[in-house]
Amino acid sequence: MIVTRLDDTQLRTHVDELAALLVDTVDSGASVGFLAPLDHAEAAAWWTGRADAVATGQLAVWAAHDGPRVIGTVSLAFTGQPNGGHRAELVKLMVHRDVRGRGLGRRLLATAEGAAVAAEITLLHLDTETDSPAEHLYRSAGWTRAGVIPDYAADPAGTPRPTTLYYKHVGGGTPTG
Repeated sequence: MIVTRLDDTQLRTHVDELAALLVDTVDSGASVGFLAPLDHAEAAAWWTGRADAVATGQLAVWAAHDGPRVIGTVSLAFTGQPNGGHRAELVKLMVHRDVRGRGLGRRLLATAEGAAVAAEITLLHLDTETDSPAEHLYRSAGWTRAGVIPDYAADPAGTPRPTTLYYKHVGGGTPTG
């Protein structure tokens, strides 16, 4: 298994595999912003829509490959705000259901955290469905729970669910509050 950062051309090249991963993630019940059933074409269009942000450096995307198949992904979204150059949002950490429980999620998370440090990002944040399996990963990786927003996003079945916000100081960043 290889984890690589994708440029915009590579993202476009792998859009079908990334779309298949997104469809699998939604179909297996993970709340990543889409309702089930998710059509492959819709998932592919969503990924294609990310290519410009990758090209401009607003988004960094990593993909885990097992041969030609994409089995996991994670992204960092960088803020364009002048007062936010020190922070980024961790988004769309996904692992194919066939390989969950083997440490790939932790590896992808560590990859994104390491890249954030290299980019001089000192604060990461994310949101995830409350009581989801992802919460255990984030807590065990040293992320701090900031709070819960009730009924924030619908799960893939369309039911409103609470979302938990997390943050983590990385690199040489010194917490100020």
